Formats: sequence, C-alpha cells, structure tokens
Amino acid sequence: MTETTTHEAAATGTDGQPATRLEVMNPATGEVIALVRALSVGEVAGVVARARCAQPGWEALGFEGRAVVLRRAQRWVLDNAERIARTIVSETGKAYEDAFLAEVVYAAGALGFWATNAPKYLADEKLRTSSPWVRGRKLVLRYAPVGVVGVIGPWNYPLNNSFGDCIPALAAGNACVLKPASLTPLTSLFMTEGLCQCGLPEDVFTVAPGGGDVGGELIDHVDYVMFTGSTEVGRKVMERAARTLTPVGLELGGKDPMLVLADADVERAANAAVHYSMQNSGQTCISVERAYVEEPVYDEFVSRVEEKMRALRQGPPGGPGTIDVGAITSPAQVELVDEHVRDALAKGARVLVGGRRAPGPGDFYEPTLLVDVDHSMECMTEETFGPTLPVMRVRDADEAVRLANDSPYGLQASVWTKDLAKGEHLARMIEAGVVTVNDAQVNYVTLELPMGGWKASGLGSRHGADGIRKYTKTQALLVTRFAPKRDLHMVPYRERTTRLIARLLRLVYGRHRRRYG
Repeated sequence: MTETTTHEAAATGTDGQPATRLEVMNPATGEVIALVRALSVGEVAGVVARARCAQPGWEALGFEGRAVVLRRAQRWVLDNAERIARTIVSETGKAYEDAFLAEVVYAAGALGFWATNAPKYLADEKLRTSSPWVRGRKLVLRYAPVGVVGVIGPWNYPLNNSFGDCIPALAAGNACVLKPASLTPLTSLFMTEGLCQCGLPEDVFTVAPGGGDVGGELIDHVDYVMFTGSTEVGRKVMERAARTLTPVGLELGGKDPMLVLADADVERAANAAVHYSMQNSGQTCISVERAYVEEPVYDEFVSRVEEKMRALRQGPPGGPGTIDVGAITSPAQVELVDEHVRDALAKGARVLVGGRRAPGPGDFYEPTLLVDVDHSMECMTEETFGPTLPVMRVRDADEAVRLANDSPYGLQASVWTKDLAKGEHLARMIEAGVVTVNDAQVNYVTLELPMGGWKASGLGSRHGADGIRKYTKTQALLVTRFAPKRDLHMVPYRERTTRLIARLLRLVYGRHRRRYG
C-alpha cells in the first residue's frame, strides 16, 4: 500500500482541522492500494483563491505560451503512458486496453488538439451589421477566460472525464480545480506531477480530493462548473450552482440505443454490439445499453452476439491482452446492475449469457446477454452502467426509432444499415445529441465534433468550438472611428429630424415589404 497526499502528510489540513484520508481500493482485488489526504470543506475556498491569483499570469502567456506547456504535457503523457495506464487500472479495475486505448490515447490527442485549435476557436471575430444606423463602426466579439473552472469528475474515466475536461479550460487561459471521484483520485494526482514537470505555473491546476461536500463547496467558489456523472447528481449540481448564478456544463446519464436494420452487416453489428456494451465493463456514458433488431436478422444477430460474448475473458486485469472485461469500479454499481437483471427476469426476460455476479474476490459482474425484453423492464429504460446487453426484436425501423426515443435520456445512439441515406435519415429522427451510422463511440476521439446530451442527458457539450467556448465569457466591442459631433438621433429631439428618420426607415426597410408582399 502506498500513501499519496495533496500537500505534505500532516495530521491537520491547512484550515487547522483534523485531516481525513480516502482509502483507494482496487476493485478487482478488494485491496486498499493507497491513502489520500482529503481536503476539508474549509480548505476549498483557499484552494480556489490561490488558483484565482495564479490565473492572470497564465492568461497573460497567450495561446502560444500556453500551447508550449500543453505540448510538453503531451510528450510527458506519451513518455509515461505505461505508468498512467497502470495507475488507472489499479484504481478502476478496468482492462489494460480500456485504460490505455480509451484514456491515455485520448489524453495525448486532446493535449495536442487544444494546443493547436484554441487560437482558432477563441480568436476575435469581426462582425458585419445589417443595421444602417451603425454602418462604419468596428464590431468585434471577444472570448475571455471565465477565471477559475471547477471540474467534478466521475469514477469510470479518471483521466478522460476528469483531467480531460481541464485541458480546454487551461488552453483558454483559465485556472482549474479538479475534484476527482473519491474512489479514483490517483490518476488526477499523477497528472499534477506531470504538469508540474512540464512547467505549468503553481496553482494553475490543483487537485482537490474529497467527498461530495468538497464538490458542493467548490461549486460555491468557482466561475464555471463542469460535471460528469448521473442525472440525479447533475440536478443537485445545477441547483447548487444556481445559488451563485454559476454557469454549468453537464454530461449526464445515457441509455444509448443501437438500431440494427435488416440490411445491416450483421457480423460487424454483432462485433460492435459486444465491444461497445462490454468495453470498460459497460461503465461508459455512451455504451450500447439496449439494442433493437429488425425481425429478419434478429435470430442471426443474437446468435452471433451470444457466441462472441461467451468467449470474453473476465478477471483481475494484468498487462496488455490478458482480459477483455474488468471489474465494476463502484461496489454500489454491482448492486444496481444485478437489480436490473433480476427485474428483467422477473418480468419474463431470458438470460443467454451471464446474469450474475462473478465468483471470487473483487467486484465483477459477468458479461450478460438478455432477450425477450420490453419497456416494462428497468434494463430497457433506466441506465444500467454495467456489462449487460438487452436485445429486443422489432417489426421495422419505425418501431425501432419510436422505442429508441421512448426514454428520458438522449446522449448517443447508433444505426446499422448498408443503406447510408436511410441510416442518416433515421439518425436525424433519433432524439440524441450524437448519432452514428455503422459505428459507435469513435466520435469521442473526433475532437472537432461536439458531444453532448439532449433531454435528461446533459447541458452543453464537450469537444468542438463549444467545448472550449463554454469556458469563456464573451465581450462585444463596438468601436466608432469617424462620426459627426452629434448624431441624428441625439437630444434635443426635433420634429423635423424625427420625420426624417421615419422616412429613412421606410426607405431602408420598405424594400423587404415590396419583395415579400
């Protein structure tokens, strides 16, 4: 067991209160692997205050100066890829590939992407006006950093959805305070070490380990909150932020549907269904959580999925290629997954593969394939967030779309068909922030493409221009270069001047009335 601290190991915190420690457990073995000193609620204000003092200097470096640090961090991630992956595996219990391919690769790409694209997305915009009254003025839209961004991260992706959300915020010139999930703080602390080595000024990026009370206090002091987690907690974050009118970005729950049409490449669809439902043990907001398959290919699809799912290897993760499906990171999540499976069975579903907790130490749930399911079952309507795949037979694509939309969630969906025009048409009918055709999840590494939820799946988006502009405040500038001593509309008012303005109004806008009747 190792001991990791945010400051020097001490019996008290910086606020003089007794220090508490978080036990970090490896969910694949049940062993405590580290003790991390948690911040007290009383220390949060000081952490944010120090970040606020450091932010102007970081902003003053400009895009080019900040990009130098971010590119050094990119090289550091590549040089330390193995250590980062092992740290992620140790505190999440996920397969090595789920840590390396889905997290380390993402972080390396994101550091370079935002270093390159921040100047483009946040450059001053010169605007043209349609108003004749301000012609000749210079109109500019400027993006300025909000100041201090608070990121509250989840336990399923301690690098991507925690530190990853800090990257564009830093690129925009903000300071960041990251509150990682209490189950998985080690990866975030390791990134602090890396950024320090890369020359990031002190207090520009700070990790604040602790429980929910620390996250709540953080909301009260920062200038923007980015939260990734459940819809239930997301509502609480938004309520807390409303007290201080602090803007928020929310990436929340999903119940992402997969629509397999009769003309789909069934082999590719089956491979994708297994991978994207089981990857990271199903603990991904954009996992395939339910599948709707047209009758003509239903039996073939289920048969292929069953065969592939039975071949998956599950157990404590080792090095590359040792397992396919890892542990469930949160013990409470194992209970929820099992509850959804038992509910489905009680209502008439059948289990073709898995359907129970895996024996042995650690928190594992067997890869599970459910059939004969319908929307009376929690596994089809509530976010399961585990290694389960319920498959439902449908008559046609219209029924599949209707059922896909019969959900409070709208994060991501996928359509599988050889008719690309039809696939795109159906994609546009699905109520989700992202829809892929003949693919799934790979949009997450396409950083130019915004990713955000509709309905109860979130607010705002990450990636794309909006993924960095949300960490800024806009300022409109109007600059008048040449003008008379007194404009026509200024006081004192005169009848003759007012009538002249009225005639000009009819002259300018009357053309539109003649054109459109």
